[in-house]
Amino acid sequence: MCGIAGICQTDASPLPPQCMHWVRAMTARMAHRGPDGEGFWDGARACFGHRRLSIIDLSGGAQPMSSADGDLTITFNGEIYNFARLKEQLAAQGARFATDSDTEVILEAYRLWGVDCLARFDGMFAFALWDQARQRLFCARDRFGKKPFFYTLWGGRLFFASELSALEQIRELPLTPDPQAIVRYLAYEYVPTPATLYAEARSLEPAHMLLLEDGRLRIRRYWDLPCPDEDDRRDPDSLCEELRFLLTRAVRRRMVSDVPLGVFLSGGIDSSIVAGLMAHQSPTPVRTFSIGFREASYDESRYARIVARAFGTEHHERVLDADECADSLPGIISSMDVPMADASVAPTWLLSGVTRQKVTVALGGDGADELWAGYEHYIGFLLAQWYNRLPGPLRRGIIEPLCRLLPSGAGYINPRLAVSTFLRAAHAPAWQRVQTMLTALAPDVQHAILDSAFPGKNTALLAPENLFAPTREHYEHWQPPQAATPLARAFHVYARQFLLDDILVKVDRCSMLHSLEVRAPFLDRDAAEFAARLPLKHKLRGFRRKWLLKRAFADLLPPEILHRNKRGFQIPVAQWLRGRLRPLMEDLLSPAALKTQGIFQPQAVRALMDRHLSGKEDLRKPLWTLLVFQLWWRARRA
Repeated sequence: MCGIAGICQTDASPLPPQCMHWVRAMTARMAHRGPDGEGFWDGARACFGHRRLSIIDLSGGAQPMSSADGDLTITFNGEIYNFARLKEQLAAQGARFATDSDTEVILEAYRLWGVDCLARFDGMFAFALWDQARQRLFCARDRFGKKPFFYTLWGGRLFFASELSALEQIRELPLTPDPQAIVRYLAYEYVPTPATLYAEARSLEPAHMLLLEDGRLRIRRYWDLPCPDEDDRRDPDSLCEELRFLLTRAVRRRMVSDVPLGVFLSGGIDSSIVAGLMAHQSPTPVRTFSIGFREASYDESRYARIVARAFGTEHHERVLDADECADSLPGIISSMDVPMADASVAPTWLLSGVTRQKVTVALGGDGADELWAGYEHYIGFLLAQWYNRLPGPLRRGIIEPLCRLLPSGAGYINPRLAVSTFLRAAHAPAWQRVQTMLTALAPDVQHAILDSAFPGKNTALLAPENLFAPTREHYEHWQPPQAATPLARAFHVYARQFLLDDILVKVDRCSMLHSLEVRAPFLDRDAAEFAARLPLKHKLRGFRRKWLLKRAFADLLPPEILHRNKRGFQIPVAQWLRGRLRPLMEDLLSPAALKTQGIFQPQAVRALMDRHLSGKEDLRKPLWTLLVFQLWWRARRA
């Protein structure tokens, strides 16, 4: 796990000397991604930088790495889990290796197979490779986007880096906030890929390659998530057997490391499966890590302890006060290179810190909820379809007025907020329904709080068909329209959008701020394709989520884990905004701060705050999204 940066001239002219200074500045900004070393390579038309977190071949894997003949040079972030097998295949074709690193395998794979080498990699990666003979820059990002890759074109050159904040180090680069990206952030709680908050910078999409050759920049897809096969008639027992094989192998591949490793253990289904499979394949007790809260309604640590006892792990736990977590939040959010309002950023960051004290690599359960129907929103999507079949007078005249009488609370579950969110989604078109369940600031709320002088307060930009266009693209990805059911398309939105821009960004940034590598067995290529192809009935059966996954590992998991309801990795945001974080909110959302910024209308934002502070409404989601944005904005201008 590392940080990469570089610059490449788009034409045949050489790079000016200051380019290497810029690369050094970008690389220095990402020292947390690679504390074990740095390296640089300076070619005529391209120059690379690298920060290394040593995981494989501690003595021989330094980067940027060049081939023996000097024709190929790479800067690489990530891991290729099947590199040993690929190395055997390449050696049989005459390749010679000077190291035991997966980096050198990428070089030789490209030499033999060209850009088609990507089809053979199972891993998480982002890299840039300079081909001297072809005068070609070849960049790629892994299938799910576990490793980041940002780029921009300026002055006849392509600039790239693992973090957006690295590009910010080059003061000459024009990086201006994009009004469309801001309003989408307010809706999504993140900026959907490939856009960034800057109009001039882009994020390379997962499963895509970038080629810069002959003065042309080309981007193309090299892999796609398969569509569910609803005609699959295989019996559940045989599917369970195959699933166990695939996930066992995926875990084993991710246990290859020359440094200590462990596992994030929340006590949920997914991390417990990973811990169990890891324990069964490890000659020594597995190290597991969890955090808990003294606030009982948010604490999940007892379930982690149950799993740890069941698998005989060496368990490490840290129990926090909510105040301790709240005090950490401003610094955590300010350190993120992109704004994201997932409130679980704080516990993820704290868990990463606890884990890094003992190990350098951790396995986790990321991806299982998206691929195996772990979220209640999947059920909500189906319920919305059934709800809309009811007579209109029944819905509008009886059910919805009664729902407005439900109690409101600031705990983990707020009944009124949950039902109102469902109804808002049910009223939306099917393609918009998934995101509507997750939306922080709906178009009407944005229109109310955005300053009249802000370009984003635009009828066209705030129209749902534009605001939620990234969701529609993912929802309608499979063609023809009858290629997938509405629910299957909802799965695709979660797997290709929410997983990418929320879950994986959160885990990557929080872990790498502690120089910790996190691996995701559920996103193993073969395991993920297996899950994606399954008929949906094997994932969501009635109201039973992760049906086949639970069946496959019923004998592995303790009963208390197998039969428990999913709980998110959450913090008491609603209470904090009325208490511990209120002074910070009052400061960042003050009329003076907002007037200086010129994005939000002070009186309208104040009205949101007052409604939440009164306890009459639960506006944790929009206020938290605004607070995170302000923290990120302030850090950029410090």
